[in-house]
Amino acid sequence: MTEAILVITNFPNKESALVFAQALIDRKLAACVNVMSACTSVYRWQDSIDTAEEIPVFIKTRSARYQSVEELILSMHPYELPEVITVPISDGHPAYLRWIIEETI
Repeated sequence: MTEAILVITNFPNKESALVFAQALIDRKLAACVNVMSACTSVYRWQDSIDTAEEIPVFIKTRSARYQSVEELILSMHPYELPEVITVPISDGHPAYLRWIIEETI
């Protein structure tokens, strides 16, 4: 088990996702942020089924930085209830995992 984690969120467009990714890197809250291609999300919200095009964002950081990452997501995100999911990284290439930790100190 490492202290590296993957935080997943979505943004409504690529521009806002890139601004957010840059803010994470500038603050050393993430070692790397993947801004993915658009996807279609289907979900239930306030008793109706909705569909939206979204941009998935994968954030590589360490567990000690999670609270700050979450706070930045909530402050920069236009959604009332943005997705914020954390996935522990249980194993991986040791040098890459070390790089994540070193970049987020």
